[in-house]
Amino acid sequence: MQRIATRLAAIAASSALAAALACTQETQNEIGRSIQNWTGTDGVLEVYAGDKLVRRFLHIDKLSTASATKSGEARPYRYGYGVLDANLNGVQDPDEKRVYFEVSDYSTPYVFYDDPNQ
Repeated sequence: MQRIATRLAAIAASSALAAALACTQETQNEIGRSIQNWTGTDGVLEVYAGDKLVRRFLHIDKLSTASATKSGEARPYRYGYGVLDANLNGVQDPDEKRVYFEVSDYSTPYVFYDDPNQ
């Protein structure tokens, strides 16, 4: 019985590896993004007006790309949930709450990164 289970596990692992290798690079990237979206990160999003920091969101689980309802194509904005750092001190204060946000790919200069302090 143990040998059968071991063989089945080996076959499943081989099949998964073969399927991953058969994917195009774009598909592999999409799978990687899906895994990252599923596992999440503790990200920070900073929004700039010129060279001035005007908004910061902390503790972002994921930054997602919107997709069209019918065609499934990517829309030109990103969205997510994070804590609005109202005073821009880089720390969640007791009065700062989790909010939904959207940023445009066309007109919003932003930087998204993993929080190095976590």
